[in-house]
Amino acid sequence: MALTSSNMIALGTPAPSFSLLDVVSGGAKTDVEVFGEQGTVVMFICNHCPYVLYVNPELCRVAHDYQKQGIGFVAISANDAEQYPQDGPVAMKAHAAEQGYPFPYLYDEQQDVARAYQAACTPDIYVFDSDRALYYRGQLDASRPGQSEPLSGKDLRSALDALLAGIPPPERQYPSAGCNIKWK
Repeated sequence: MALTSSNMIALGTPAPSFSLLDVVSGGAKTDVEVFGEQGTVVMFICNHCPYVLYVNPELCRVAHDYQKQGIGFVAISANDAEQYPQDGPVAMKAHAAEQGYPFPYLYDEQQDVARAYQAACTPDIYVFDSDRALYYRGQLDASRPGQSEPLSGKDLRSALDALLAGIPPPERQYPSAGCNIKWK
């Protein structure tokens, strides 16, 4: 699997709307339903990417820590389930339960939402403010599988703390990196 970096789209970009299958509930969820009062973290992930598997525990910890502060969280998988059946809705539902995801896990079957967000890799992380403007895009932290840097969520936590404090976005934002999205 080739290491792919996220696209660093312009800060201030408005959050695209969506309505996608929530694999856990079986119903549709919209952006309006998952966006938080203080801001929202939108994550493009999947079930099989080693980079996502590595960061899953910290993604859950960050969500637990910030949801109670009014930050919404949502995970979206856009991988082609025909070529990668382990990333299809049935497997996603089981994976969400196994990982204990405290956020909705949505399936972007047509890949339109991933394209609208210009997502490139898994994990690909975006933070939007309460006005739905892009505040942060980039890495969870500098940790990667097989490296010595500890998994901390430092970069995402720092951005969320700044957002909640009402200060401008961090000037230095580093792209996320992981497996490429499996396009149809």
